[in-house]
Amino acid sequence: MRRIAVLAAGGTGGHLFPAQALAEVLIERGWSVVLASDERVAGLAQDFPAERRIGLSSASYKSGDPLSMMRAGAAVLRGASQARAVYREIGPNVVVGFGGYPSAPALVGAIFDKRPTVIHEQNAVMGRANRMLAARVTRVACAFPTLLKAPPQVIGQAMVVGNPVRPAIRALADLPYVAPTAEGPIRILVTGGSQGARLLSELVPEAIAALPEGLRQRLVVQQQTRPESMESARRTYRNAVVDAEIAPFFRDMATRLGAAHLVIGRSGAGSVCEFAVAGKPAILVPLAIALDDDQGQNAKLLADAGGAEVARESQLTVQSLSGALEKLLTNPTRLARMAAASRSVAIPDAAERLADVVEQTARG
Repeated sequence: MRRIAVLAAGGTGGHLFPAQALAEVLIERGWSVVLASDERVAGLAQDFPAERRIGLSSASYKSGDPLSMMRAGAAVLRGASQARAVYREIGPNVVVGFGGYPSAPALVGAIFDKRPTVIHEQNAVMGRANRMLAARVTRVACAFPTLLKAPPQVIGQAMVVGNPVRPAIRALADLPYVAPTAEGPIRILVTGGSQGARLLSELVPEAIAALPEGLRQRLVVQQQTRPESMESARRTYRNAVVDAEIAPFFRDMATRLGAAHLVIGRSGAGSVCEFAVAGKPAILVPLAIALDDDQGQNAKLLADAGGAEVARESQLTVQSLSGALEKLLTNPTRLARMAAASRSVAIPDAAERLADVVEQTARG
């Protein structure tokens, strides 16, 4: 009999990429995959390998706003009713939620129907949507050894499987880290992201421009930069005579990550786990406005292992970042140690481990 998994994910890459990685493994194992999200799903995840996409009513809420909470609750219940109608039609064997409020209706509908359910939490701090449902689903899987804010009855039973990464990123786990030579080029990859990208877009070029001339001449910088900051970044690098490529998005991220000697970026769950799988030294700048400091907690995985330095926004300046860069870039032995430490906490086969949990849950 054909087995069907409904994967429910919010409309951001942090939720969709792990769901897509799981989908690809399940399809290889003979499963059919349905993607559930909110009504925007038709315009999202064009490459998601789902046989069907269903858009469900959903909404977030403002804490402490009763009216907002009531509206969100009503929207989720409408979405759950829509999900149950689809479930009666297709009979899914399991429903897997990846967080974000668009995932809630699919899980609520499955809970009402008493269908097997799995939650995967990507962050070291459990998100609000997952937090509300974690105690009611069949199983909880997580990416990090720590799972803050989770219900007490969930913390001890959650299964650490890692964060599923795209196949091109996983392939980097088999490549050794090669530290820069004494006179050779030093490759720096700066990742951005839509949230809080202005700080990195503007501060990193200035910090690199403040490095000693001899070091600057060896640098090859590839930086994701928000569109409105691109010209300023290019001008800064040009004036500093730094070889730099600037773009709002790199499609061949795996290739660039594989070649990098050092990465600088935010510490979203996906980024942290990809840096670990690739075995890269990192300077991580947690997003200060992130709810529950989830990015700060994510960064601890690499920092505690010795694979990353963490720069908090409140303490970050051009001078402090430039100083940190100079110390790292002139010490290839330390970069190599950091690379090994980063890789030591990686779980490259997270997608397969999560697929195992999903299949075990579906079997009951």
